[in-house]
Amino acid sequence: MPYFDLQVNGYAGIDFNSDNLEPARVSAACAELAAQGVEGILATIITDALPAMESRLRALVSLRETVPALRQILHGIHIEGPFLSPVDGYRGAHPVDAIRQASESAMQRLLDAAGGLARLVTLAPEQDPGLHVTRVLACSNIVVSAGHTNASLDQLRAAIDAGLTMFTHFGNGCLAHLPRHDNILNRVLALREHLWFTFIADGAHVPFFALRNYLDLVGLERSIIVTDAISAAGLGPGIYTLGRNTVTIGEDGIARSQDASHLVGSTITMRASRANLTQRIGLTESEANQLLFENPRRAISGASAS
Repeated sequence: MPYFDLQVNGYAGIDFNSDNLEPARVSAACAELAAQGVEGILATIITDALPAMESRLRALVSLRETVPALRQILHGIHIEGPFLSPVDGYRGAHPVDAIRQASESAMQRLLDAAGGLARLVTLAPEQDPGLHVTRVLACSNIVVSAGHTNASLDQLRAAIDAGLTMFTHFGNGCLAHLPRHDNILNRVLALREHLWFTFIADGAHVPFFALRNYLDLVGLERSIIVTDAISAAGLGPGIYTLGRNTVTIGEDGIARSQDASHLVGSTITMRASRANLTQRIGLTESEANQLLFENPRRAISGASAS
């Protein structure tokens, strides 16, 4: 079964958010992804100061031109941030000092650095005044996804009207303890017929029973599985990086911050995600293929989730 992953921060020792990507190691990591059956990925660049993000985006574009294995598997770039909620809990592992309100000029700097490879941008609608950036991206056929957000229902509705079509790693990027009813999860679910939903199927980001509930409510036709993999994916316990973050991987394989206060990406592979979907959630192979390959490709091709 082939896979297509919309959120890959790194793999097999390679952190796409590093400032020192070695072509040989990037090639080896891409070969490992291909060996796992991954046909395509969106490499994910997360929040940092704009010059740092620009430099990392340019490095990916340059490497794609010179490393055949990367050119084959890298179908585009996912820019996650820096226009996210600065509130602890909602911002997750994104550094608060680099989070900022969205502006067309800042977005254009990132798009220019991405050299035409930007396919997906995750932002918080409440951080996009007037939703100008959302509209610019949508008009440029770049998928706009809400994530690391505590947008109100009205803000989400307005963002959808402006071109928002996805929600990033649903069930995460929010407070561990939410208000009982009026919370970001229920608000987004109330608008589910307009959005693609991405989920991490490792059992840690969303317990399997909850993931089953979400898939039933959202519908398989609007659901996508991503790994949110970091450099530790495909490896074992140890200390790894994700941009500025130092990440500890324990014997359970879960990626945590050094103080163990929150998750920092994941170590799961798409193959392991498929096993969880079929063995722990009860999906058929055909249904798993829809979430792991068909839907992610449709989502970035401009197909509607409605």
